[in-house]
Amino acid sequence: MDPQPSGTTKVITERFPDDLPGRPHPAVDTPCPEPDMRAVRGSADRPTPPLYGRESETRLINDFVRQVRGGGTAMIVRGEAGIGKSALLSESAGVAAAHGLRILRATGVESETHMPFAGLHQLLLPIRAEIDALPGPQRDALGAAFGLTDAAVPDLFLIALAVLNLLGETAARSPVLLLVEDAHWLDRSSADVLAFVARRLDAEPMVMLAAIRDGFSSSFDEAGLRELQLKRLDDEAAAALLDTRNPGLAPAVRRRLLKESAGNPLALVELPLASQGQRDEGTLLAWLPLTTRLERAFTARVSGLPPVTRTLLLVAALNDGTSLAETLNATSTLVGAGVTVADVTPAIAVRLITVDEEGLLFRHPLMRSAIRQSSSLPQRHAAHAALAQVLADRPERCIWHRAAASPGPDEDIASELEAAATHEYRRGAITTAAVALEHAARLSDDPARRAERLLRAAEHGVELGRPDVVGRLLREAEPLELSSRQRSRMVWIRATFDDGIRDDSAGVPLLTEVAEHAAADGDTGLALKLLGIAALRCFWAQPGPEVRQRVVTTAESLPVDEHNAQLLTIFAYAAPLDRGAVVIERLRRSAAGPAGDSLAVRLLGSTAVLVGDFDLAEALSAASLTDLRAQGRLGLLARALGAQAWSAVHLADLSTAIPAVEEAGRLARETAQPLMYAIVQATGAMLAALRGEHDRVEIYAAEAERASKSIRARPVLATVQLARGLAELGRGRHDAAYEHLRRMHDPADPAYHIGLRCYAVTELADAAAHSGRGGEIAGIVEELEAIALRTPSPSLHAGLRHARAVLADDTEAEPLFQAALQVDMRRWPFVRARAQLAYGEWLRRQRRSADSQAPLRAARETFDALGVIPWSERARQELRASGETSRRRNSEAQDKLTPQELQIVQMAAEGLTNKEIGQKLYLSHRTVSSHLYRIFPKLGIASRSELGAALRTSA
Repeated sequence: MDPQPSGTTKVITERFPDDLPGRPHPAVDTPCPEPDMRAVRGSADRPTPPLYGRESETRLINDFVRQVRGGGTAMIVRGEAGIGKSALLSESAGVAAAHGLRILRATGVESETHMPFAGLHQLLLPIRAEIDALPGPQRDALGAAFGLTDAAVPDLFLIALAVLNLLGETAARSPVLLLVEDAHWLDRSSADVLAFVARRLDAEPMVMLAAIRDGFSSSFDEAGLRELQLKRLDDEAAAALLDTRNPGLAPAVRRRLLKESAGNPLALVELPLASQGQRDEGTLLAWLPLTTRLERAFTARVSGLPPVTRTLLLVAALNDGTSLAETLNATSTLVGAGVTVADVTPAIAVRLITVDEEGLLFRHPLMRSAIRQSSSLPQRHAAHAALAQVLADRPERCIWHRAAASPGPDEDIASELEAAATHEYRRGAITTAAVALEHAARLSDDPARRAERLLRAAEHGVELGRPDVVGRLLREAEPLELSSRQRSRMVWIRATFDDGIRDDSAGVPLLTEVAEHAAADGDTGLALKLLGIAALRCFWAQPGPEVRQRVVTTAESLPVDEHNAQLLTIFAYAAPLDRGAVVIERLRRSAAGPAGDSLAVRLLGSTAVLVGDFDLAEALSAASLTDLRAQGRLGLLARALGAQAWSAVHLADLSTAIPAVEEAGRLARETAQPLMYAIVQATGAMLAALRGEHDRVEIYAAEAERASKSIRARPVLATVQLARGLAELGRGRHDAAYEHLRRMHDPADPAYHIGLRCYAVTELADAAAHSGRGGEIAGIVEELEAIALRTPSPSLHAGLRHARAVLADDTEAEPLFQAALQVDMRRWPFVRARAQLAYGEWLRRQRRSADSQAPLRAARETFDALGVIPWSERARQELRASGETSRRRNSEAQDKLTPQELQIVQMAAEGLTNKEIGQKLYLSHRTVSSHLYRIFPKLGIASRSELGAALRTSA
């Protein structure tokens, strides 16, 4: 679900402030004056050491950066702590500067992960003035995300598009290098946005390098980016680095340091400092893991500092900002005396921190971690309390420090955290909202309030797709005294991952029972949600007719309008055949009425697919796309496109299906919907079969099976078998086609599906008739005829008309063919053309070659126009056998272009500008322009005005 509070969007005209919510800017006004940075920096200036043992990595990175003007790309640099990721990114910055690139940086900090868009704020701060030039919706989206307006934040992907275009406009003036250090510690909102941008840099003069520590997950992990894994230094490089930084070591100490550092560059630099004064091997904590040894080394370095400096470092380690003034003021509060820049200098001298225009920064994240871990709980509480006092005028940050300073339950703080969660959710920072609610729950005195906060946090975890987080929160809530309604919500939360499609049918009765309780409690909305998940499980698995009927009966008892989109979807998922007549009749009435909400229209489109009303499904899905694109709801957009693609493939509307399959698959992966991705891949296999791309059929089919292997996803497996059957029919291998298609009708087979098998009757009948196995499916056809009495499904009835004709005896076939062709199928041209082909084949077998030519000719023309090449060739072969030759089929635009190119051409032919196309497809306008540059030669045209004609005519 995507609840979005209403709000009024204000046009952003004011100056982009330096202290946006997110990473605080060091120049924030505080009682302490900003220090003289020249004096502070002087003691830390040292020459940058060479990168020992990184020659090949340096060449790779340098080439990566130098090629930016030929097109953008992104790379992840991975490695353990201290392996040199930052040094390599620093090297790339030097190369970029030498080649005139603009450098934008962001660094993830562990203490800032709860601050939404903090990393994005860092990155965009140098180009903040250019936000005003963005198109209105994108400008407003960024403004809402950064707290410049009171509007609710739109879907994250609209913000991501705004960032992509903002960076693209910057790069158009001068190529850009984006450096993201410690990307694993970016706040989730920023990481998601930057992963989105990273996927779309191919046409931009922009390069992104993101450093991620081994063992950490990140939004970049699933972005499909190139990766560079940094290994430890070899013995020669390690020795050279150690000797350069620490000449004159005693041989025994040198040997021990090389051994214990194990080729880790940071260890080679830092462990010697911990061994200073040792004349022999000494003890270097060799029994501890390397990361722990480094942290101990940093702690030892801290212990020798003056008490005030140690306190200052603890405050800095706990601060969720980098402002030196904040740290000095909070430390002054703690020690009860004025703290100055002079107290910072000792920490700089031992190379723990640096201080510059960006504020106070630790030289390595392990230093910050070591300082936190070496402090006591009372010390941390006191430091957080001091920071809260200093940040009293920054309530969005102050509350977190107040909460961290609380030694026990505090309902006032818990209530403020709950209010902060509501505010952050409105800003689109769902991760932050969930964390705030979880912390509020732990500070709650009242068990009832604690339970409610835990459940709300778990609901946010569901939206984030975090089963680990949700499981932990529900385990905390379960022992508490929950109301009946809260128990029902807990069941819904547990079941709602991926809309419930990850589980089998076992939980359907429980979900239905809980829905009945929710309805009795007066919570109709929750009852609909629970029944929606139960119905989805009916679709993805086989719970049995009694279970299905109970779901439907419970839904029918709810006090909702009979045209309610959720209600109709429940009927279609749970009982597509038994409730088919009701669903189709209400769908058509809804479609004929005023345009509805895009979310409801999308649901209705998916519902129409399930009952086999494909032309209506295609139309409804298409009607929802514009608003879903404009709102940035890419997760729901993937589903709408998936329904459109499935319907378009069945109608052989390839100009719609080709781009829909490509975009739906791409978005399903980006929005982490594995089973949606799987069904789209299976749809792609059907599409490839229609186009005669036999190798691609198996590629798509195998990917669909791989993506759904975690469960027996019957709709995916059924669609895969249909695709393979279609492919074999196209190749004239009818026995093989029959074996694939027959599986869809065997209840013992995992590819059996009560609904989807009804929409493959034509294929099964063709395969059986041409392989001489018509008698074997007589029982199946009889069963489907009985089902047809209960549902007016257009696909089922069209398939049965075809089956009756092709399976009939020669004495009875002709009137059945004529009956099939007399039905108005103008919106189903592929179905009609297949009937014409079958009729022409039958006439030729009856030695009526002259009579066969008209239906065969009509079928050929339709197949040519649709682009279903195997069927075109089959019609040509039959015509040749009848004595008529056919002209060669000319290639169409859809044969020459990639799916995305076809989609761009279609939009451009409608008169959309490159920017408008980019906004719809969530691409930059330069990417669109780059596509069109490649498209024109493919189509043999020279101008945009010729695109429409190129789409209409054969080349």
